[in-house]
Amino acid sequence: MHPQQALLDKIEDRSANSAVVGLGYVGLPLLLRFAAAGFPVLGLDIDPAKPAALERGESYFAHIPADRVQAVQGPRFTATTDYAAAADADALVLCLPTPLTEHREPDLSYVISTLEGLLPGLRTGQVLCLESTTWPGTTEEVLLPRLEARGFHIGEDFFLVYSPEREDSGNRKFDTRSIPKLVSGQTAACLAVAEALYGAAVDRVVPLSSPRAAEMTKLLENIHRAVNIGLVNEMKTVADRMGIDIFEVVEAAATKPFGFTPYYPGPGLGGHCIPIDPFY
Repeated sequence: MHPQQALLDKIEDRSANSAVVGLGYVGLPLLLRFAAAGFPVLGLDIDPAKPAALERGESYFAHIPADRVQAVQGPRFTATTDYAAAADADALVLCLPTPLTEHREPDLSYVISTLEGLLPGLRTGQVLCLESTTWPGTTEEVLLPRLEARGFHIGEDFFLVYSPEREDSGNRKFDTRSIPKLVSGQTAACLAVAEALYGAAVDRVVPLSSPRAAEMTKLLENIHRAVNIGLVNEMKTVADRMGIDIFEVVEAAATKPFGFTPYYPGPGLGGHCIPIDPFY
């Protein structure tokens, strides 16, 4: 059987072992979502405290209750620091930090070092997906050559995918399942695998033409947010000096049914992404 069809069959019958590498605020919810969707799952993290906590049925995030972990515990749920276990996975999803260097340049060291650690255990018939926010071209220019150097034929016997995370920790209105998932593949066959894998775990997938387009989309989302946070805070400074209530102004502008999205003034940029991603 062709490797793609074999993988698609495993995804369809929920026998595909899905590994999430990096169990932070993005990786853990995704791991739990795959588990809740019926897949056997493997959680990988170099921090031994995280796999140990999950094996005990504990959560290390305040917004993720322990009962969500306990609900999926069992023989089909494993968490470990041993990257050699990735050889048993059919799908590998990388949820790794992509910070900036001291010169505010993209730092892909976590992605590269993790991929190189996984490479010896990779095999044909797997799909590798990057979820980290990064610059357009990363999947094609950083991940693809390393996989091809191992002898894989992308789209034939190994599948390469980019699907940017859209996690909003603590948001009670949207969660991993309900947030539309952007997916892209290095080839058409890779995209088909991406749609099948994520489509089995989330309510809606949105396919894009290329990883570059998906990488750019993620940057646009966060740059849009950064620019508008900066704009409304600048407008508040102007309004305050003119004796105008900026909140009244924003609410009034928001009554326009087109061409305006309300943003409200606050302490400025925060979180993991918005202060970093625009520099990409």
